[in-house]
Amino acid sequence: MQRKSYAYVPGVAVLLTALLAGCTGGSGSDSGTGDAKPGGADASASAAKPGKYRTLPEPCAQPDRATLDAMLPGIQELPDERQREKAYEGTATATYDTDRRAGCGWKDDSAAGGTHRLTLDFERVVSYDAAVSDDARAEAVFAAKQEKADLPAAAPTSSVTGSADASESEDGKSGGKKGADGGAGKTGQGDGDEKGDGKSAPPASPSSSAPSEPAAPTASSAELQPRLLEGLGDEAFIDDELSGPGASRSRTVTVVFRTSNALVTIAYTAQSATPGEAPDSKESQDTAQELARKLVGKFGE
Repeated sequence: MQRKSYAYVPGVAVLLTALLAGCTGGSGSDSGTGDAKPGGADASASAAKPGKYRTLPEPCAQPDRATLDAMLPGIQELPDERQREKAYEGTATATYDTDRRAGCGWKDDSAAGGTHRLTLDFERVVSYDAAVSDDARAEAVFAAKQEKADLPAAAPTSSVTGSADASESEDGKSGGKKGADGGAGKTGQGDGDEKGDGKSAPPASPSSSAPSEPAAPTASSAELQPRLLEGLGDEAFIDDELSGPGASRSRTVTVVFRTSNALVTIAYTAQSATPGEAPDSKESQDTAQELARKLVGKFGE
Protein backbone atom coordinates (compact mmCIF):
# COMPACT_ATOMS: atom_id res chain seq x y z
CA MET A 1 0.00 0.00 0.00
CA GLN A 2 1.31 3.37 -0.88
CA ARG A 3 1.70 5.69 2.10
CA LYS A 4 0.40 9.19 1.87
CA SER A 5 2.88 11.85 2.70
CA TYR A 6 1.91 15.11 4.42
CA ALA A 7 3.85 18.25 3.80
CA TYR A 8 5.05 20.20 6.86
CA VAL A 9 4.00 23.83 6.68
CA PRO A 10 6.10 26.01 9.01
CA GLY A 11 3.73 29.00 8.80
CA VAL A 12 0.82 27.05 10.24
CA ALA A 13 2.88 25.96 13.25
CA VAL A 14 3.90 29.51 13.95
CA LEU A 15 0.29 30.65 13.74
CA LEU A 16 -0.90 27.96 16.17
CA THR A 17 1.84 28.84 18.61
CA ALA A 18 0.85 32.53 18.55
CA LEU A 19 -2.83 31.69 19.10
CA LEU A 20 -2.06 29.47 22.07
CA ALA A 21 0.13 32.15 23.61
CA GLY A 22 -2.63 34.72 23.19
CA CYS A 23 -5.18 32.52 24.97
CA THR A 24 -2.99 32.13 28.04
CA GLY A 25 -1.98 35.81 28.28
CA GLY A 26 -3.58 38.28 30.74
CA SER A 27 -6.34 40.54 29.46
CA GLY A 28 -7.03 42.68 32.61
CA SER A 29 -6.87 46.48 32.69
CA ASP A 30 -5.79 48.92 35.39
CA SER A 31 -8.93 50.25 37.06
CA GLY A 32 -7.20 52.08 39.89
CA THR A 33 -8.32 55.55 41.01
CA GLY A 34 -6.34 58.63 41.98
CA ASP A 35 -6.10 57.29 45.54
CA ALA A 36 -4.47 54.02 44.46
CA LYS A 37 -1.09 53.28 45.99
CA PRO A 38 1.91 53.11 43.63
CA GLY A 39 3.47 49.86 42.38
CA GLY A 40 2.78 47.02 39.96
CA ALA A 41 0.74 43.87 40.35
CA ASP A 42 2.96 42.48 43.09
CA ALA A 43 2.75 45.73 45.06
CA SER A 44 -1.04 45.87 44.67
CA ALA A 45 -1.40 42.35 46.05
CA SER A 46 0.49 43.31 49.22
CA ALA A 47 -0.78 46.91 49.52
CA ALA A 48 -2.17 48.06 52.86
CA LYS A 49 -5.94 48.22 53.24
CA PRO A 50 -7.52 51.48 51.99
CA GLY A 51 -9.51 53.69 54.34
CA LYS A 52 -13.26 53.52 54.80
CA TYR A 53 -14.00 56.93 53.30
CA ARG A 54 -13.57 57.77 49.62
CA THR A 55 -15.39 61.14 49.77
CA LEU A 56 -16.35 63.71 52.41
CA PRO A 57 -19.78 65.02 53.41
CA GLU A 58 -20.52 68.68 52.68
CA PRO A 59 -19.65 70.52 55.94
CA CYS A 60 -22.06 73.45 55.55
CA ALA A 61 -25.01 71.02 55.37
CA GLN A 62 -24.20 69.13 58.58
CA PRO A 63 -25.33 71.24 61.59
CA ASP A 64 -29.10 71.52 61.83
CA ARG A 65 -30.93 74.74 62.70
CA ALA A 66 -31.39 73.76 66.35
CA THR A 67 -27.64 73.21 66.77
CA LEU A 68 -26.78 76.52 65.10
CA ASP A 69 -29.35 78.35 67.23
CA ALA A 70 -27.74 76.92 70.38
CA MET A 71 -24.17 77.73 69.33
CA LEU A 72 -24.86 81.00 67.48
CA PRO A 73 -27.83 82.63 69.23
CA GLY A 74 -27.26 85.95 67.51
CA ILE A 75 -28.45 84.58 64.17
CA GLN A 76 -32.06 84.53 65.40
CA GLU A 77 -31.78 88.23 66.28
CA LEU A 78 -31.04 89.29 62.71
CA PRO A 79 -33.98 91.45 61.59
CA ASP A 80 -33.85 90.51 57.92
CA GLU A 81 -34.95 87.01 56.91
CA ARG A 82 -32.51 86.87 54.00
CA GLN A 83 -29.66 87.73 56.35
CA ARG A 84 -30.73 84.95 58.70
CA GLU A 85 -30.90 82.41 55.88
CA LYS A 86 -27.45 83.40 54.65
CA ALA A 87 -26.05 83.16 58.18
CA TYR A 88 -27.53 79.67 58.61
CA GLU A 89 -25.97 78.53 55.33
CA GLY A 90 -22.47 79.35 56.48
CA THR A 91 -19.44 80.11 54.32
CA ALA A 92 -17.59 77.26 52.64
CA THR A 93 -13.83 77.12 53.06
CA ALA A 94 -11.94 77.44 49.78
CA THR A 95 -10.17 74.16 48.97
CA TYR A 96 -8.68 72.63 45.83
CA ASP A 97 -10.15 69.14 46.28
CA THR A 98 -13.36 68.81 48.29
CA ASP A 99 -13.00 65.02 48.32
CA ARG A 100 -9.81 65.44 50.34
CA ARG A 101 -10.46 68.61 52.39
CA ALA A 102 -13.60 70.62 53.05
CA GLY A 103 -14.71 73.17 55.62
CA CYS A 104 -17.36 75.69 56.60
CA GLY A 105 -17.71 78.63 58.97
CA TRP A 106 -20.52 80.49 60.74
CA LYS A 107 -20.59 83.61 62.90
CA ASP A 108 -22.94 85.86 64.79
CA ASP A 109 -22.66 89.21 66.52
CA SER A 110 -25.11 90.15 69.21
CA ALA A 111 -25.11 93.22 71.42
CA ALA A 112 -26.71 91.25 74.25
CA GLY A 113 -25.33 87.73 73.75
CA GLY A 114 -21.79 88.46 72.63
CA THR A 115 -19.95 87.07 69.63
CA HIS A 116 -19.70 83.44 68.52
CA ARG A 117 -17.73 81.70 65.79
CA LEU A 118 -18.01 78.08 64.59
CA THR A 119 -15.80 76.36 62.03
CA LEU A 120 -15.78 72.78 60.76
CA ASP A 121 -12.87 71.16 58.97
CA PHE A 122 -13.12 67.70 57.34
CA GLU A 123 -9.99 65.95 56.11
CA ARG A 124 -9.79 62.61 54.29
CA VAL A 125 -6.33 61.14 54.71
CA VAL A 126 -4.83 59.01 51.94
CA SER A 127 -1.54 57.14 52.21
CA TYR A 128 0.46 56.87 49.02
CA ASP A 129 2.82 54.38 50.62
CA ALA A 130 1.84 50.83 49.62
CA ALA A 131 3.05 49.53 52.99
CA VAL A 132 1.07 52.06 55.08
CA SER A 133 -2.72 51.98 55.31
CA ASP A 134 -4.87 55.08 55.07
CA ASP A 135 -5.99 54.54 58.68
CA ALA A 136 -2.39 54.33 59.90
CA ARG A 137 -1.55 57.54 58.11
CA ALA A 138 -4.64 59.21 59.63
CA GLU A 139 -3.52 58.06 63.08
CA ALA A 140 -0.20 59.83 62.52
CA VAL A 141 -1.96 63.03 61.44
CA PHE A 142 -4.20 62.88 64.52
CA ALA A 143 -1.16 62.33 66.78
CA ALA A 144 0.49 65.43 65.31
CA LYS A 145 -2.61 67.52 66.04
CA GLN A 146 -2.74 66.16 69.58
CA GLU A 147 0.92 66.98 70.14
CA LYS A 148 0.42 70.50 68.81
CA ALA A 149 -2.48 71.01 71.25
CA ASP A 150 -0.02 70.27 74.10
CA LEU A 151 -2.60 68.59 76.33
CA PRO A 152 -1.73 68.45 80.04
CA ALA A 153 -0.61 65.10 81.39
CA ALA A 154 -3.54 63.06 82.64
CA ALA A 155 -3.90 63.32 86.39
CA PRO A 156 -4.34 60.17 88.54
CA THR A 157 -7.89 59.54 89.70
CA SER A 158 -6.95 60.18 93.32
CA SER A 159 -5.65 63.66 92.53
CA VAL A 160 -8.75 64.52 90.49
CA THR A 161 -10.96 63.85 93.48
CA GLY A 162 -8.58 65.46 95.98
CA SER A 163 -9.19 68.52 98.12
CA ALA A 164 -9.47 72.05 96.81
CA ASP A 165 -6.30 72.98 98.66
CA ALA A 166 -4.22 71.13 96.08
CA SER A 167 -5.86 73.10 93.32
CA GLU A 168 -5.31 76.39 95.11
CA SER A 169 -1.62 75.56 95.56
CA GLU A 170 -1.38 75.50 91.77
CA ASP A 171 -3.21 78.86 91.48
CA GLY A 172 -6.26 77.09 90.15
CA LYS A 173 -4.46 75.83 87.04
CA SER A 174 -5.36 72.48 85.54
CA GLY A 175 -1.86 71.84 84.28
CA GLY A 176 -2.19 73.90 81.10
CA LYS A 177 0.22 76.55 79.88
CA LYS A 178 -0.08 80.25 80.48
CA GLY A 179 -0.01 82.79 77.75
CA ALA A 180 2.74 85.33 77.29
CA ASP A 181 0.89 87.89 79.39
CA GLY A 182 0.39 85.43 82.24
CA GLY A 183 -3.38 85.54 81.96
CA ALA A 184 -4.22 83.36 79.00
CA GLY A 185 -3.98 79.65 78.73
CA LYS A 186 -5.83 76.43 79.19
CA THR A 187 -9.11 76.29 81.00
CA GLY A 188 -9.48 75.89 84.75
CA GLN A 189 -7.33 78.79 85.90
CA GLY A 190 -9.71 79.83 88.61
CA ASP A 191 -10.92 83.14 87.14
CA GLY A 192 -13.43 84.73 89.41
CA ASP A 193 -15.69 85.55 86.49
CA GLU A 194 -15.91 81.99 85.24
CA LYS A 195 -18.49 79.41 86.17
CA GLY A 196 -17.49 75.83 86.76
CA ASP A 197 -13.84 76.78 87.10
CA GLY A 198 -13.04 74.38 89.89
CA LYS A 199 -13.24 76.84 92.80
CA SER A 200 -14.40 75.16 95.98
CA ALA A 201 -17.42 76.38 97.89
CA PRO A 202 -16.75 78.38 101.09
CA PRO A 203 -16.49 76.19 104.20
CA ALA A 204 -19.58 75.68 106.30
CA SER A 205 -20.04 77.94 109.30
CA PRO A 206 -18.56 76.38 112.47
CA SER A 207 -21.67 77.47 114.42
CA SER A 208 -23.85 75.20 112.36
CA SER A 209 -25.20 72.45 114.62
CA ALA A 210 -26.72 70.21 111.93
CA PRO A 211 -24.82 68.82 108.95
CA SER A 212 -25.49 70.89 105.87
CA GLU A 213 -26.86 69.43 102.67
CA PRO A 214 -24.05 68.48 100.26
CA ALA A 215 -23.59 70.99 97.49
CA ALA A 216 -24.65 70.01 93.99
CA PRO A 217 -21.73 68.52 92.09
CA THR A 218 -19.95 70.93 89.76
CA ALA A 219 -17.34 70.33 87.11
CA SER A 220 -13.85 70.69 88.55
CA SER A 221 -10.97 72.22 86.67
CA ALA A 222 -9.50 68.72 86.22
CA GLU A 223 -12.69 67.58 84.51
CA LEU A 224 -12.67 70.58 82.18
CA GLN A 225 -8.99 70.68 81.32
CA PRO A 226 -7.87 69.80 77.77
CA ARG A 227 -7.93 66.01 77.57
CA LEU A 228 -8.48 62.89 75.52
CA LEU A 229 -12.12 61.93 74.99
CA GLU A 230 -13.58 58.44 75.01
CA GLY A 231 -16.48 57.15 72.94
CA LEU A 232 -16.06 59.69 70.14
CA GLY A 233 -14.97 58.05 66.90
CA ASP A 234 -11.79 55.97 66.99
CA GLU A 235 -9.93 58.61 69.03
CA ALA A 236 -10.55 62.21 70.05
CA PHE A 237 -9.39 65.08 72.22
CA ILE A 238 -10.71 68.44 73.40
CA ASP A 239 -8.74 71.65 73.89
CA ASP A 240 -9.86 74.79 75.71
CA GLU A 241 -8.08 78.14 75.39
CA LEU A 242 -9.01 81.34 77.21
CA SER A 243 -7.73 84.69 76.00
CA GLY A 244 -5.78 86.99 78.29
CA PRO A 245 -7.28 89.72 80.49
CA GLY A 246 -8.92 92.53 78.61
CA ALA A 247 -12.14 94.36 77.98
CA SER A 248 -13.67 91.29 76.35
CA ARG A 249 -12.38 87.78 76.98
CA SER A 250 -12.93 84.99 74.49
CA ARG A 251 -12.81 81.22 74.86
CA THR A 252 -12.08 78.77 72.05
CA VAL A 253 -12.98 75.11 72.47
CA THR A 254 -11.58 72.73 69.87
CA VAL A 255 -12.72 69.12 69.43
CA VAL A 256 -10.76 66.85 67.08
CA PHE A 257 -11.81 63.28 66.35
CA ARG A 258 -10.77 60.56 63.92
CA THR A 259 -12.97 57.89 62.39
CA SER A 260 -11.08 55.53 60.07
CA ASN A 261 -9.19 57.75 57.61
CA ALA A 262 -11.30 60.89 58.20
CA LEU A 263 -10.41 63.66 60.66
CA VAL A 264 -12.92 66.23 61.89
CA THR A 265 -11.99 69.47 63.67
CA ILE A 266 -14.60 71.62 65.42
CA ALA A 267 -13.53 75.07 66.65
CA TYR A 268 -16.07 77.03 68.70
CA THR A 269 -15.23 80.53 69.96
CA ALA A 270 -17.42 82.52 72.33
CA GLN A 271 -16.85 86.08 73.49
CA SER A 272 -18.96 87.62 76.23
CA ALA A 273 -20.74 90.93 75.70
CA THR A 274 -19.94 91.90 79.29
CA PRO A 275 -16.49 93.52 79.64
CA GLY A 276 -14.06 91.35 81.58
CA GLU A 277 -16.41 88.37 81.75
CA ALA A 278 -15.17 85.04 80.42
CA PRO A 279 -17.54 82.63 78.66
CA ASP A 280 -18.40 79.55 80.67
CA SER A 281 -16.01 76.65 80.04
CA LYS A 282 -18.42 73.78 80.73
CA GLU A 283 -21.17 75.25 78.56
CA SER A 284 -18.81 75.79 75.63
CA GLN A 285 -17.31 72.30 75.94
CA ASP A 286 -20.68 70.59 76.23
CA THR A 287 -22.00 72.42 73.17
CA ALA A 288 -18.95 71.54 71.05
CA GLN A 289 -19.02 67.88 72.13
CA GLU A 290 -22.73 67.60 71.33
CA LEU A 291 -22.03 68.72 67.78
CA ALA A 292 -19.11 66.28 67.56
CA ARG A 293 -21.35 63.37 68.54
CA LYS A 294 -23.83 64.32 65.82
CA LEU A 295 -21.05 64.50 63.24
CA VAL A 296 -19.74 61.04 64.17
CA GLY A 297 -23.21 59.74 63.36
CA LYS A 298 -23.16 61.54 60.01
CA PHE A 299 -19.87 59.87 59.06
CA GLY A 300 -21.25 56.50 60.10
CA GLU A 301 -24.19 56.71 57.66
